[in-house]
Amino acid sequence: MSLAAAVGVRRYAFADLREVLAKASPLRSGDAMAGIAAGSAAERVAACRVLADLPLRRLRDEQLIAYESDEVTRLIVDSHDGAAFAPVAGQTVGEFREWLLADSTGQAELAALAPGLTPEMVAAVSKLMRNQDLIAVARKCRVVTAFRDTIGLPGRLAVRLQPNHPTDDARGIAAALLDGLMYGVGDAVIGINPASDSPAALAALWRMLDELIARFAIPTQSCVLTHVSSQIAAIEAGLPVDLVFQSVAGTEAANAGFGINLAMLQEAREAALSLQRGTLGEHVMYFETGQGSALSANAHHGVDQQTCEARAYAVARQFKPLLVNSVVGFIGPEYLYDGKQIIRAGLEDHFCGKLLGLPMGCDICYTNHAEADQDDMDNLLVLLGTAGVNFIMGVPGADDIMLNYQSTSFHDQLFVRQALGLKRAPEFESWLQAMGLADSDGRLLPAAADQRLLRDLTRGLA
Repeated sequence: MSLAAAVGVRRYAFADLREVLAKASPLRSGDAMAGIAAGSAAERVAACRVLADLPLRRLRDEQLIAYESDEVTRLIVDSHDGAAFAPVAGQTVGEFREWLLADSTGQAELAALAPGLTPEMVAAVSKLMRNQDLIAVARKCRVVTAFRDTIGLPGRLAVRLQPNHPTDDARGIAAALLDGLMYGVGDAVIGINPASDSPAALAALWRMLDELIARFAIPTQSCVLTHVSSQIAAIEAGLPVDLVFQSVAGTEAANAGFGINLAMLQEAREAALSLQRGTLGEHVMYFETGQGSALSANAHHGVDQQTCEARAYAVARQFKPLLVNSVVGFIGPEYLYDGKQIIRAGLEDHFCGKLLGLPMGCDICYTNHAEADQDDMDNLLVLLGTAGVNFIMGVPGADDIMLNYQSTSFHDQLFVRQALGLKRAPEFESWLQAMGLADSDGRLLPAAADQRLLRDLTRGLA
């Protein structure tokens, strides 16, 4: 099949599927830096026309990165479910877009299809979609997971409580924890990015979070976001590890840059499951991803950054995670230059992850040297809330003082819940009511001096 199309009086030809996908992508700085972006809007339109006419089977059969040299490719090929793929197997990418948007295609059809889709298929169709299309389809997808509470139910939005501190100071972390819990944040996970990789410092954080959750019987889970090897060692040492975290990417070489491979992730999952700490479910993994990670490691093999990102979701899907978080604007303007690119990438990531059957969240964020501001993040927050995102971040003041980037605050989650009528995870919301922090409708109540959580944690900070 010829990979060429005319736009106006000019005809554009593309060497291979990899080039079609790259040049059909909406403009972003990472692809331009890699030298693989379309040279003009007309060339982008031509690539989209070619892509729309490609059979989905070609995206299954033609590998962007060689099977023999990349374990992520092998995972994608070997785990593909042909029976699940059958309902759309005869479609082109353009026809698949229309099928996804059709009123007759609902949650049940999308859930049944997910094992039959490859990352390349969902990346391809996303390139043909407007932002509203990405929202409309993702909104139809529901992926529900559980550990100590239930994440992803319809009409629900969870929030990760992120009480980071630049020196891992226990009092500073505890103050942020108290602030977040009083705002009704923490149902997704209480997750700390540690400043230190010292085993003693990490152990102290795990024990502190475990003690807090146990003392107040909070129906949530904890995570210390250090390297997966450190978490395996912590489990072996008998530390109270709930979720195992790891950043993952869409190529074997990029994952090697993180110091991981698929076998290590499997070992970590089995170690976490052996602890049997979940009360409602056994989803023990927490993954984070981000467009540009493979490119920043020079491990993208000429594949555009959005398709590489979708391939990371195949890695995540293999290990049945509780949470998958696209840290969309964290890597910087070299990869997503401004608010427009960050917003588009966030919607793409959520759409692609949900189609592949993942419990997608988003760290709606930017770095201070990007051409973006908090208004852009407000826009993406509302768009993702409308699209049915499973969870977002809760950072004190939206300013992470350890990682030095801008995210979403405790106040932001109150706004989007009120604006869109979204509730918390049901078990967490019941706990807030039992603790006197929220009323029967989930609305926060004024803090009272004799409120147990406020009294006990404030005493600990004194």
